[in-house]
Amino acid sequence: MSRVSKAAAAFLVATALGLAAGPALAAKDRFVVDLVNEPSSLDPQVQWNPDSYYVYRNIFDNLVTRDDKGEIIPQVATAWKQLSDTEIEFDLRSDIAFHDGSKLTADDVVFSVKRITDPKFASPQLGQFDKITDAVALSPTKVKLVTAGPYPALLAQLVKLSIVPKAVVEAVGKDAFNLKPVGSGPYKFESWQRGVNVQLARNDTYWGTKAPFPTVTFRAVPDAATRLANLQAGASDLVVTLDADQAAQLKSSAKAQALIGLTERVAYVRLNTTKPPFDNPKLRLAAAYALDKQAMIDGLLGGHDKPVPELLTPAIFGWVDGIKAPEHDLAKAKALIAEAGPAAKAEIDLATAPVFDQRIVQAIQQMLVDAGFNVKIAMSDMATYLKRAQAGPEATSMLSFGRWSCACQDADGVLFPLLHKSSGWSAYRNPKMDALLEEARATLDTSKRLAAYKQVHEIVATDVPVVPLYQAVVIYGAAKNLAFQPTPNESMFINRMSWKD
Repeated sequence: MSRVSKAAAAFLVATALGLAAGPALAAKDRFVVDLVNEPSSLDPQVQWNPDSYYVYRNIFDNLVTRDDKGEIIPQVATAWKQLSDTEIEFDLRSDIAFHDGSKLTADDVVFSVKRITDPKFASPQLGQFDKITDAVALSPTKVKLVTAGPYPALLAQLVKLSIVPKAVVEAVGKDAFNLKPVGSGPYKFESWQRGVNVQLARNDTYWGTKAPFPTVTFRAVPDAATRLANLQAGASDLVVTLDADQAAQLKSSAKAQALIGLTERVAYVRLNTTKPPFDNPKLRLAAAYALDKQAMIDGLLGGHDKPVPELLTPAIFGWVDGIKAPEHDLAKAKALIAEAGPAAKAEIDLATAPVFDQRIVQAIQQMLVDAGFNVKIAMSDMATYLKRAQAGPEATSMLSFGRWSCACQDADGVLFPLLHKSSGWSAYRNPKMDALLEEARATLDTSKRLAAYKQVHEIVATDVPVVPLYQAVVIYGAAKNLAFQPTPNESMFINRMSWKD
């Protein structure tokens, strides 16, 4: 495509979306974000995926949060103290109002905790909070949480606990609340045009750091090339999920920039170990030998991402140096597959969704095929992918590519849901693994936790229920004068952004 036709295409993209092709920044009042998919939920306790999280994170306040350096800091809670191994008390702000004007109190915190931990509510986040056994309002500004034994990851998980208004949720019900959420965050929900966009308006009475932009529009733009064109045309101000080639295109741009940061997110291939062919540990090992992590990183990811030997990244507590994982060895992979005979030739589906880099998915497929497996890519929309990924070993796919982040920077938020038998995300059954994961989440002693996680990593490396691939980078495209610091937990706090002069 010529330079002229590229410009024309960008103009058509912008005008088709109802936006001027000139700078979106001119009025400095509307901030436009292009996501990959529209949110599957705006209720923060119903679904948990990047496109939902990007939006509702700005509508709701959490009990605690992390600053840009990764430190846990107050939000709704101003202070906390450990009363015992199983009890922690939080002091709450007294000046927070929900968007409907009602006051946020301890009753709302208790309601939020009990809602997300209720098995009948069936939140996909349940495994991150199910160690909480009770929440008690001690006063309008004081709450006590009780856990089933010590829970060292509690504060790390609570950075994701959004506080919802008890009265509103009970009055309108779960479905209506999802369609018109009410929070207490820096932005208020304004509208959700399905398949098109979500509109937020600044909460001018917000108790914390005021948001810089009067309105924010989150749009679903599945095609990365279109997201890039929108940014370069000035039709958007921030776009997510660019690849390294697209980031390189922005180096010479006068209007846009690439913002790149290593994350806590780990990319992996998950194997269903309960069914043929991957109930055979030798074939799981063959899959690990077949996958060339460094080739993916150098050939497709621009060298930004970092290979990992364990199902964590260095940004997460629980990372252990020195873990030895199977290294790429195509000859060993082929030998193990040949040894298995016809069992290794069954058709295997590799589940994916458009949000993932399909070049990586295709590379995984090709590497496995080159080794002798019969792998077919199974593409679905993100909602279908998530539903199947959480369906447990009986209904989930034989293989799936994923990029996991708990947004908590604690190993419990990654390893427990992906490996423990109680989690719908897990397609692995190993009593020793379950015991180690339970041990690591049941002590406040960090050295004991690290010792348990070391054994977890060693089991993953030898039994291969998952093949860890790389520490993923996050690549945003942004307007040239946008000040925004990407964080390891990939939180998109709009009120932490600003225009540079």
